[in-house]
Amino acid sequence: MPAILVDTGPLYAMADRDDDWHGRVVGFVERSSDELIVPVAVLPEAAYLLGAHLGPEAEQRLVRSVVNGEMVVEDLTIPDLRRILELLQRYAEARIGFVDASIVATAERLRISRLLTTDRRDFALIRPRHCKAFELLP
Repeated sequence: MPAILVDTGPLYAMADRDDDWHGRVVGFVERSSDELIVPVAVLPEAAYLLGAHLGPEAEQRLVRSVVNGEMVVEDLTIPDLRRILELLQRYAEARIGFVDASIVATAERLRISRLLTTDRRDFALIRPRHCKAFELLP
């Protein structure tokens, strides 16, 4: 089954009906049969945003979705952390941040080129090692 890496923005957008991306993300996820993989670094960021802006129930729904197998969590490795550091240094002026760099490192290791993200700026800027450019979904 093809896989898609999931960024923080779509996790938030799915929960917030007022988010500009809500309809696009929910529609995409409902139509897709691809495996959704969440790099572990995305979870604390998404959980924090959901809890802070939508309340504890939204944060709990995120955790429940992982527990129920709706998404797979992918751990970081030491080589991933080395690559994250390289990316943070290379794109220091763009300030891509740890979470985005962890998504890139995970994508490279798993050879996944499709990202479910609302962050067009950072992921359009980054040049991954394993493909010419990321396919940004939805």
